[in-house]
Amino acid sequence: MPTDPAPVRVGMTGHINLTRDTELLVADALRVELRRISDRPVHGVTCLAAGADQVFVRTILEMGGTHEVILPARDYRTAVISPENRATFDELLARAAAVVHTGHDRSHTAAYVAANRELVRRVQRLVAVWDGEPGCHAASTDRTVDWARLHGVPTTILWPVGARRMVLGD
Repeated sequence: MPTDPAPVRVGMTGHINLTRDTELLVADALRVELRRISDRPVHGVTCLAAGADQVFVRTILEMGGTHEVILPARDYRTAVISPENRATFDELLARAAAVVHTGHDRSHTAAYVAANRELVRRVQRLVAVWDGEPGCHAASTDRTVDWARLHGVPTTILWPVGARRMVLGD
């Protein structure tokens, strides 16, 4: 009796500070891209940060897929996830098929780089919600895209027409 093939493993990297309208545009673009990648539900891999990561997970779940979470550090939830976003983070984390820890205690650039590299190691494809602007540290979206490409992971950049990032203080 044949079994269903394993789902395609798709990673997400992208901006955290998306406007609400941009989150809706990104969700629509993700639906199109995920259907292009596979005719069946996918298995997502993400660090579950606010913005692109959480839009990705909600979209995958809506489409019948599963996800796993790479946590950069033990203090990630309290150090990085804003208090107003923790309930969403907790709910999506609880629904994860697996949770992987990098081994770092504190959230900092090295922990984020380790998480991004572990994410790339675990996927067959990467989707980046990225406006094309260079980042300011080693764990920026552009660096993760470069790392994936260097390691032969097919990568799709999504930045829908009309998308924008919040200005600090918004």
